[in-house]
Amino acid sequence: MKFRLPLVLALGALLCGCSTSPTGRKQLMMVSDGDMSKMGLAAFNDMRTKGKFADAPKERAYATCVANALVAVLPAPWNTQQWEVQIIDDNTPNAFALPGGRIGVNRGMFKVASNQDLLAVVLGHELSHVVSRHGAERMSDNIAAQVVVVAGSAYAASRGTNVGYAAAALGVGAEVGMLLPFSRMQESEADTLGQRYMAQAGFDPRSAPTLWERMAAQAPGGPKQPAFMSTHPASYNRQQALTKQADQLMPVYEQARASGHKPNCAM
Repeated sequence: MKFRLPLVLALGALLCGCSTSPTGRKQLMMVSDGDMSKMGLAAFNDMRTKGKFADAPKERAYATCVANALVAVLPAPWNTQQWEVQIIDDNTPNAFALPGGRIGVNRGMFKVASNQDLLAVVLGHELSHVVSRHGAERMSDNIAAQVVVVAGSAYAASRGTNVGYAAAALGVGAEVGMLLPFSRMQESEADTLGQRYMAQAGFDPRSAPTLWERMAAQAPGGPKQPAFMSTHPASYNRQQALTKQADQLMPVYEQARASGHKPNCAM
């Protein structure tokens, strides 16, 4: 039958790459770390070429101080990688970390993350995306979703179903059923790991729910979309989870401070 080859390809794509995240979660992995590093470096260099980086030595030194304290407690090989931090000339509160050892912090982030502990929440979260290989996983999910749509459309055609309608329906189903849930899972995983890393580095993990509460307050007003259609955990659920984990991480934080992990980063 005509649809057998796409179905075989779909199955092969879904089974060919498997990895495990730092929390023990199984991941579909069809993109190499080397390729992700190349893409991360290319994206960062493109921002440099386009003049996106601000001349902000105080902010850059401050963010680098926080980043270095966090990088020191990351697992190998990320803890020995050279990380470059740049300040992005953008007043929205945002930050990112890229495979290849690059970190960007928007100028607007410092208005929300007004001390080193709050900034450590953000950078710990973003570094956790890299450590967990979420970018590669995200690309792999998209590849798998496209293969499923192609295979499903071929099957629909073999049954006499309108291919256009079938592809559209399958596309929505793939987005809601695969891509968005994975994204929420990745964000929650980055929250969990980032809070753990900041405690190990000597930053107060109790700052995590405060930071995300402030970030939620910065969001544009108006009706919020349903949680199942969001790419991030619902704010209330996120803050509850981080508050609970903060209590569990206090002994880790106190031990880190006693062991000499006492970052002193300020502008």
